[in-house]
Amino acid sequence: MRREIEEIPDAVARLLQKGEPILAEAGRAIRNYAPNLVVSVGRGSSDHAASFLKYAIELTAGIPVASVGPSVASIYGANLRLVGAVCLSISQSGKSPDILSMVAQAKRGGALTVSLTNSPDSPLAKFCDYAIDILAGPERSVAATKSFVCSIVAGLALMAHATADAVLLDALKRLPDCFKLALDCDWQQFAGLLEDDNSVFILGRGPSYALAREAALKLKETCGIHAEAYSAAEVMHGPLALVGPGFPVLALAARDASECSVAETADALAAKGAAVFATTQRLTRANRLPYVAAGHPLTDPLPLIVSFYSLVEALARRRGNDPDKPRNLSKVTETR
Repeated sequence: MRREIEEIPDAVARLLQKGEPILAEAGRAIRNYAPNLVVSVGRGSSDHAASFLKYAIELTAGIPVASVGPSVASIYGANLRLVGAVCLSISQSGKSPDILSMVAQAKRGGALTVSLTNSPDSPLAKFCDYAIDILAGPERSVAATKSFVCSIVAGLALMAHATADAVLLDALKRLPDCFKLALDCDWQQFAGLLEDDNSVFILGRGPSYALAREAALKLKETCGIHAEAYSAAEVMHGPLALVGPGFPVLALAARDASECSVAETADALAAKGAAVFATTQRLTRANRLPYVAAGHPLTDPLPLIVSFYSLVEALARRRGNDPDKPRNLSKVTETR
């Protein structure tokens, strides 16, 4: 896992260089198709990547995005009317039967199908109208890291080509250098709260909420910590009842329109005695964590997850866990 985290900058650079032709081709096809809806299909980290891209597509292209549960097709056998829609499937292995069933149903329903996989010869890649190889390279650790980041970058590049967004394409090219810096951000002060604690909130809003979901999953997978991800708005409702003195909270704030909201929530929780750390300078009570600013609202959140990955891998080992072999888990999960 440590080696694969450190490979993220090079993997993303490879994707942006070698994957450019198919990303541009698929992007043009989507632009010409002029979809009125995007449906996403994925599980686990892949679904978190789809959630990030949902915000990105809705905020910039104005196209609504809906996550469709694979069981709609694989278990319930429902038929969705998807003429005029793009079906975006994300799967590291491209082998899970329920993902394949849902994408097949989407194609029968009239959707243009696009896949993001780390396995270009997989059944999913061969089936879709456009198959994007995320070029992350072999990923052997059970916990996905570089494949998650590459999936998002591929999706952003695909969207940038579809919308002819040259500014976003330029911002993506700067990401490998940002990721190198993010690997060295020291979040150990926050990690110290979790060495003996088994419950934590991870907060975000907009695209960074998708990263909060991914971070919470990684804490469960590698460290055996009960972590819950919430929108910085939603946590102030029912979940607030769980917050008490010393309760650990990590707020992933990006340099976008949500930054002030996340900072305000972080300070509000700190005022209630929680041990809150946040990746923003706009704080009065909560603790600041170092971060790398990427210079674009849609790329700025991504270095945060790279810094988090460095933290969680080290934390797992300090807690006596093997982050490469989480209990009860395997690299490829084929659900039906």
